[in-house]
Formats: sequence, C-alpha cells, structure tokens
Amino acid sequence: MQPRNMSMSGVVDLAAVKAAGEAKAKAEQARAEAARHGGPAAVPPSALVIDVDEAGFERDVLQRSAEVPVVLDFWAEWCEPCKQLGPLLERLAVEYDGRFLLAKIDVDANQMLMQQFGIQGIPAVFAVVAGQALPLFQGAVPEAQIRETLDQLIQVGEERFGLTGLAVDRDADGSEAAARPAAGPYDALLEAAMSALDAGDLAGAVQAYKNVLADDPAHPEAKLGLAQAELLSRVQGLDPQTVRKNAADNPADVAAQIAAADLDLVGGHVQDAFGRLVETVRRTFGDDRDAARLRLLELFEVIGPEDPRVIAGRQALARVLF
Repeated sequence: MQPRNMSMSGVVDLAAVKAAGEAKAKAEQARAEAARHGGPAAVPPSALVIDVDEAGFERDVLQRSAEVPVVLDFWAEWCEPCKQLGPLLERLAVEYDGRFLLAKIDVDANQMLMQQFGIQGIPAVFAVVAGQALPLFQGAVPEAQIRETLDQLIQVGEERFGLTGLAVDRDADGSEAAARPAAGPYDALLEAAMSALDAGDLAGAVQAYKNVLADDPAHPEAKLGLAQAELLSRVQGLDPQTVRKNAADNPADVAAQIAAADLDLVGGHVQDAFGRLVETVRRTFGDDRDAARLRLLELFEVIGPEDPRVIAGRQALARVLF
C-alpha cells in the first residue's frame, strides 16, 4: 500500500480521542507553561522510540500527540517485514531529531488497539496528531516514500496544530550511560535460581529470576528461566489423567484447555500445546479468547522466539486473529 495523502479527512474515530481544537488549545497551554519554567525539558535520543500498550495509550500517545506527532508502528515478533521496517523507523526517529515520536505496539499483546485502528495486516503504520489518528502506510515501503510521508505529517502538525516537536539533548544518552554502572553480573542470582529448581523450590526460582529482571527486564536467560519456572509451578500437583479427561470432555472450557496445554508442553508435546490453544483462540471471544491467547504467548516464551515451532505457532495465531 502506498503512503496516503496526509489530509485530515478519513480520521479514525477513537473513543478516547479529544477534539482537535481542544488538543491544539492544550498544546498551546503546555508550551506556555513550559516557557514560564524556562522552556521544555530536552529528552535524550533514546526517548524518541517508546513501547506502548493499551494501558498507557492515553498517556503515551494521545496526550503526547498534543506536543509532537506520534507515529504508531504496529508489529509482531513473527512478522518478517516488521523486522525490516522497525529498525528503519527507529533510525529515522532519531535522525528527525524530535520532530516526531515513534511508538511501537506489539499486536499480539494489544489486540484491542489493533481492533480500534481496524488493522488487517502488519506492519501497519499510523500517526496521531493532536488526538486525531491518520493512516500512513502498510507493509515495508521504500525509505524514500516513508520520508516523504513523514515530511507531510510533520507539516500537518506544524501548520494546523502548531506542534513544534520535542527538544533533544544529543549528549544525554552518552553521559547517562557513562554515569550509570553496568547492569549485572547476575551469575549469583542465576545460580540461585538453578539451585532452587534442582531442590524443587519453584517459588524460590521464580523469585530469583524476577530479581534479575527487576534490574534488567530484557535479560534473555532470566526471561526464559522465569517462563519455565512458572510453567512448572502451574502443573505441579495436577493429575494428568484428570486434566486431559476434563479437556476432552469439555472442549469449550477454556481453563481446561489451558491446563491441558501446560501439560502438553511439559511433556514435550510442543506442537500439540500450541495447536490446542490456537484452536481455543479461534472458537472463543472476549475474556476467554484473551486468556487463551495470553497463555499461548507465555508458552512461546518457554520455548524461545527463534524456535521454528514458535514461529509457526505465531503465524497460526495471526491467521485466527486477523
């Protein structure tokens, strides 16, 4: 899909979106308030790319869009074109030096936002300007077209809403990194987690992994270990025969299917576990669908994102969701 014309027609109607006039007034008020305090605070380049979820959308996107155009990148781990487009958008966000803010939204974890924006496929890129959402493009389009679209977006923000963007401190990231001690090492905590697992102390293992992640949320070994320890905690004490009989006798019982999927995975039946939950997502709605989907995402973490079975599972999940 080609980038669309950046006129203000065709605005997506979101329940939480404020009127454009009100948003412009708030933006002017915010600038005036900042001016009284010596001007807006500069942000480091790393703050120009943020991860956004449903809980923080009002604060991180709608409110921020009264200061700067916010570009929304809807993506997923299993989406190959997303892996090309995402880094390009991140690089452009830094290059454009605060003239837009890039908000990345994982569709697997934020189904409600995906539905609100009417997304049919990913990657999909929107913008929110002064509280109004605009479709930009879908798919991994050429960089030249992306730049043209961003230029038009920025022009709309400046001319129609007076959005001047964010002040950026180019030296902030480097100085902060130098002043902040390196995270870790976590050998002692990881060893404590492994010792707890060996001793059958699943609660102790879970806490040890959480202690690592509290300091380094992206630590791969701790994330994997926590997912595995939590899975073992869930199946501890379950009677496999009873769980499997309940799942077979009650195919519409989401809790029964989730418990059986946990046992499938612990027993090494990875594809059976994934298939069971994908099918449960396909035939359910609302809270039941969310429960099955979230458990499936947790089981993906247990196996790891690069495993071919996880990649196939994510593709199967996407097909039943989209």
